[in-house]
Amino acid sequence: MVGMVIVSHSRKIAEGIGELALQMASDVPIAVAGGTKDGRIGTDIDFILSAIDKVYSDDGVIILFDLGSALMNAEMALDFLPEERKEKVKIVDTALVEGAITAAVEISMEKSLEEVKAIVEEMRLGKKA
Repeated sequence: MVGMVIVSHSRKIAEGIGELALQMASDVPIAVAGGTKDGRIGTDIDFILSAIDKVYSDDGVIILFDLGSALMNAEMALDFLPEERKEKVKIVDTALVEGAITAAVEISMEKSLEEVKAIVEEMRLGKKA
């Protein structure tokens, strides 16, 4: 099953969105990466890598993020992954809450990583999946 990572500048926001997504699809592997090591607002590459490791499977991982620097840190985290994992981790630019719920539901229906990514991206663009 595809795993999902939620990256937010706020640990509480990441946890809340993760909780909401799990209420919609309780069997989906979801990990969050929010805040910095000193508890401040921001993102941390080590937290993102740890979250990827928690939910990684050969089916892949989808990463959703809140703001631009979260995207930058998620992209940098991918640089630290082994080559065989990089291709199985996809970052998707979408509305974070809606994207997380949509992704969780699609993952729970055993959709592939590419299918989940396409559906969440289409949702962001206002298209029907």
